[in-house]
Amino acid sequence: MSDIEIRDDRPAGMLEALGSGSDEVVGHIQYFVLESPERALVPVHTIVDPAHEGQGIAGSLARELYGIAAREGVSVAPLCPYVVKWAERHPEEAPAATPDLLRAAKQWLTAHPEGF
Repeated sequence: MSDIEIRDDRPAGMLEALGSGSDEVVGHIQYFVLESPERALVPVHTIVDPAHEGQGIAGSLARELYGIAAREGVSVAPLCPYVVKWAERHPEEAPAATPDLLRAAKQWLTAHPEGF
């Protein structure tokens, strides 16, 4: 994997991977913060620049998202297909969300589709 820096831009709902030594965003996870029934990070999309695919960037972003959630003491309710698959492959790092939490995340996204 190439050297990347990961930056959490919470106001924009973006977890960004920056290229080595630059401010170039080479990948990101777009997410929102769900407040009810419990506080959770909800990843919606994972995108990696085609020139940087295959370098482990998406996996690094997913790992950092779960790391942020663990540090903040909140859950992750993945709606992004990539993050769902990553979590299934890394259950020791990615605790499963409850069905109620996933349902609430889907309902929130349906009610607030702007920007996603």
